[in-house]
Amino acid sequence: MAAIGKGLKRRGRLVMQAVSPPRRTLDAIPAPRPAADTYTAPPAPRLVDSPVFVLSSVRSGSTLLRVLLNSHSRIRAPHEMHLRTVHVHLSRDFTADAMRALHLDKDELEHVLWDRVLHLELSRSGKDVIVDKTPPNTLIWPRLRRCWPNARYILLLRHPGAVVTSLTARRSDPDHEAVRTEVLDYSEKLEEARLNLDPHVITYEELTAEPEKVTRGICDHLGVPWEPAMLDYGSKDHGTFRPQLGDWSSTIKSGRIQSARGADPGVELPPRLRELAQAWGYGT
Repeated sequence: MAAIGKGLKRRGRLVMQAVSPPRRTLDAIPAPRPAADTYTAPPAPRLVDSPVFVLSSVRSGSTLLRVLLNSHSRIRAPHEMHLRTVHVHLSRDFTADAMRALHLDKDELEHVLWDRVLHLELSRSGKDVIVDKTPPNTLIWPRLRRCWPNARYILLLRHPGAVVTSLTARRSDPDHEAVRTEVLDYSEKLEEARLNLDPHVITYEELTAEPEKVTRGICDHLGVPWEPAMLDYGSKDHGTFRPQLGDWSSTIKSGRIQSARGADPGVELPPRLRELAQAWGYGT
């Protein structure tokens, strides 16, 4: 009976422990959440000091430019890398303090990661110049400049009306107002970059009409000799052409430079897009 009594008492203690909330030791109590941190970390050293960014709207021929550049023996231009969507998550309240003690913040941690991705891809290629042609980079050009103060830029323009036409044709049930808004957003950022970054400016129309002249100019800008093989991109391996990584149309898969298609004569452009087209040297 004594043994049974002890067993019942022990079981009772275990049941109470199971249904009671856990005891919190001092170490387990989280620190009070700090106020909004205004600390800005200094730039860390970069593994890739001077990457090249192609800034363009969507549907502006950036994939064609990529494969032409990637055909050069010293230039690595991979598929769209979407660095702006690669983020760092500081999962605990004290993590930011720990990183601050290392002279890092969330943005700079992301910059270090982005830089490492570029360096890894460049090292794997065996080349010495890397080009990222992801069109949405255009929307964050100020941050790219902050991340890589010595970055170089190629501004690839296309008549906004032709971009609207191409984007509309690509979508199965296009919202025409949304398409014009998207093209305007890209165009505004392109104009900001044109006025603030001193980029090397080319147009898609010129690239397809005079590819040797345009690629020679790019090579001069990047400090590498021009190579005739750049114009024969179809003979090189540029990876798989598929959605989200660049153009995947039959035009780019043909391996040949084809003439740029113009805008639909009936396309309607907002006044601001017509104004930007004129500023870029296009007619109305």
